[in-house]
Amino acid sequence: QLQLVESGGGLVQPGGSLTLSCAVSGFTLNEYCIGWFSQAPVKEREGVSWLSSRTTSYADSVKGRFTISRDNAKNTVYLQMNSLKPEDTAVYYCAASRQTWCIRAASLFTSWGQGTQVNVSS
Repeated sequence: QLQLVESGGGLVQPGGSLTLSCAVSGFTLNEYCIGWFSQAPVKEREGVSWLSSRTTSYADSVKGRFTISRDNAKNTVYLQMNSLKPEDTAVYYCAASRQTWCIRAASLFTSWGQGTQVNVSS
């Protein structure tokens, strides 16, 4: 049974930093692409960053600000978010797709976490 649990969200000031964690279980991490997605109120869910054993990629809006990484021993994927902007405010979800190359389509991600709220505000 595949499970993903996000943590690390909270309130941060513009320009600040936050690190999100995605603990995964029920599958071998190196066989999957893990994606981070964001969803602001009444907006469509958007892809943020993706990581697999073979590739790392980012949405244009977060390039140079966010870094995705993993700790295989802990079976955890992280999203380090720097230089946060109010526009980054959203619920952030991690999701898993059984592919070693990360095709970005959300429909390919079949397992999702519950989400963690990130608020960027003064």
